[in-house]
Amino acid sequence: MKYMLLMQFSAAGTDFPPIDTWTPEELRAHIGFMDEVNAKLLADGELVQAEGLGGPQQARIVRAGEGGAPVVTEGPFAETKEFLAGWWIVDCETPQRAVEIAAHISTAPGPGGRPLNMPVEVHPVMSAPPQEM
Repeated sequence: MKYMLLMQFSAAGTDFPPIDTWTPEELRAHIGFMDEVNAKLLADGELVQAEGLGGPQQARIVRAGEGGAPVVTEGPFAETKEFLAGWWIVDCETPQRAVEIAAHISTAPGPGGRPLNMPVEVHPVMSAPPQEM
């Protein structure tokens, strides 16, 4: 079964300092950890795809407006403190394995090398509508 793992970061820096304040060494350690995670998942045959995302200042919210024309708002919802920082799609034998991977990703190093313990959402990827529909 495929699962989407969504990595959340805090724009307000409530859980840890904002990433744009980290030292170059802290950023390299964090990215190196993510590279190691991806390499292991690939070697284990579990990685389908993974990507990091641009920060909230680069994000746009789009809705259909009058006549279907796009109405664009900059950034994620203003009232949120967290933003989606990256994602993985993994193919695992069990839901428990997807949770194990998410928990490991959550330990990515942050400032001072301390684990961030950031939230990682785990969603089954649906390939078809549920049978009960």
